Amino acid sequence: MAQLLEGSVVVVMLLHLCACPYTKVEESFNIQAVHDILNHGLDLEKYDHLEFPGVVPRTFLGPLAVAAVSSPFVLLCNITGANKMAQQYIARATLGLATAVSFIVFCRAIESGFGGNVKKWLILMSVTQFHFMFYMSRPLPNVLALSIVLLALSSWLHQKHRTFIWLSGASIIIFRFDLVMFLGLIALKELTIGRVGIFRFVSTMIVAGCCLLGLTVFVDSYFWRRWLWPEGEVMWFNTVLNKSSEWGTSPFLWYFYSVLPRALGATIVLVPVGIYLTRHVTVLLWPAVGYILLFSLLPHKELRFIIYTFPVFNTVAATALAMLWQNKEKSVLRKLLALGSSCLILGNVIITSGFLYVAHNNYPGGDAIRTLHGLESLETDVHVHIDVFTAQTGVTRFSQLRHDWIYNKTEDLAVDSLDMQQYTHLLIGQPASQSAENFLKPYKDTHTVIASIPAYSGVSFDKTKFPLLQVRLANSCYILKRRPKMEP
Repeated sequence: MAQLLEGSVVVVMLLHLCACPYTKVEESFNIQAVHDILNHGLDLEKYDHLEFPGVVPRTFLGPLAVAAVSSPFVLLCNITGANKMAQQYIARATLGLATAVSFIVFCRAIESGFGGNVKKWLILMSVTQFHFMFYMSRPLPNVLALSIVLLALSSWLHQKHRTFIWLSGASIIIFRFDLVMFLGLIALKELTIGRVGIFRFVSTMIVAGCCLLGLTVFVDSYFWRRWLWPEGEVMWFNTVLNKSSEWGTSPFLWYFYSVLPRALGATIVLVPVGIYLTRHVTVLLWPAVGYILLFSLLPHKELRFIIYTFPVFNTVAATALAMLWQNKEKSVLRKLLALGSSCLILGNVIITSGFLYVAHNNYPGGDAIRTLHGLESLETDVHVHIDVFTAQTGVTRFSQLRHDWIYNKTEDLAVDSLDMQQYTHLLIGQPASQSAENFLKPYKDTHTVIASIPAYSGVSFDKTKFPLLQVRLANSCYILKRRPKMEP
């Protein structure tokens, strides 16, 4: 039974990957870097990041690890003649498997401290929630750090402080500097109550910090062709300069009233119950809450920034379910409470189904390039322009399947410029502020619309239909083909 539950983590992760195989702009660097390492090796001139470096540099250590593990399976795919999109599935499955295994290790650490029933409910809750499973295989810096954070938490629960320090250092120095607020709170507590000596802590931290910083500086300076510490530059940009707020801001308590309810689903109501029934579980909870409070000081907020805390909140909720089921025979009321609380798992499944359907329809760029390859499969003289919208919503180098086609992502081209006429095909996104007629008007004399790609555009309430909440789809990008020039 235990192995079956643990295996469900991998299975559900893969289901999410298959339902949503494409990536978005936040994942662009890592997915392109994995592609370039697998397909171009040391030929840096062909790497995507040199042409499109992004706002801040990111580390290559994560992509290198994913590519190294993926490479044997990619080689097998190449031998069998599979297209490059198969490589993206493999790369994402590799990352997802690493995250899943780390989560299972965390669950086993919870079992050793809180019991097998808590572990069982923790897994059941997690696999029925959407966001944690959805993000497991997504090549974001936060997810690359997530595996290490889960292993660090496991080491902390087992009181392996030296391992905890090394893993914490790797997640902070290499991937996400903001994790110093989460893992640092745990380290501070261990120092305060005397579980780890100050000399041992400081000496281990200095050695680990120097080794890990040297590793990322050495490797990433080679790939970026200048001396740098990527995560140091990210920290300076986001925290010191506070430039991340240019991508939107949210209220101070947004993580608590918006993110956690969405991420934890119906079982969020069990978190306060778990605190009430099992007070010692707060040893896990307070660093997570403290981290979110500290992180809330930054105006720019995203769900993925606090993904490391989801397993912690789920553990607290799992202790509630374990206690309710343990005491269910004491009275009819307690039996009803146990059964009713377990039904919240079904609520998670319903919520996750809705989220997954929306997510499946939220990658129009990926759908567009797949459709283009299907429509023009017999064409060889194709020069396709990929605009910013389609590049940000699913198009990657893995999805550029044809070696005899030219793919171009040049930005800021005027609609009526001669440059636009050099392309045989255009993948263009429609701004929400424009109607399709006005948006396509500049192309009506030069191009033909050969496909329109629908995507998620909102949710509406319709009491005449079931379900009452209806997901709306609307055309969000188009595939245009240049018309043959007329002879004079």
